[in-house]
Amino acid sequence: MWDQTIIVGFVGRDPELRFLPDGTAVCDFSVAVNRTWTDKDGNKQERVKWYRVNCWRKLAETVAEYVKKGRQVMVIGDPSASAWIDEEGEARATLELTAYSVKFLGKKEGGGHENPAPPEDIDNLQDIPF
Repeated sequence: MWDQTIIVGFVGRDPELRFLPDGTAVCDFSVAVNRTWTDKDGNKQERVKWYRVNCWRKLAETVAEYVKKGRQVMVIGDPSASAWIDEEGEARATLELTAYSVKFLGKKEGGGHENPAPPEDIDNLQDIPF
């Protein structure tokens, strides 16, 4: 069986690269996926969904080097969701992707273009830790 999710959105914060005690690279960042539409009354509506993305090994190191806040990316990965109650007693949830692949789309939020992507897009199915 296979379960994957594809998202296209803008990076919400610069990636954070860290290394596990065994030297394995792990990188975390967030991606905002916006959807806009016009409702039946003609009002423009927008919904933003945030995803937490984590990458492993070589993919983590490449993402940490090339991805910056505001860059448009496509992420393909294994989805998961977590729910909890925060300190104020409110229910919270988060959507997470363990990335198999990150594609650099080159657009920066608000128009314009970012620096070029690395020489090749990165696909690292063999680097997923499961």
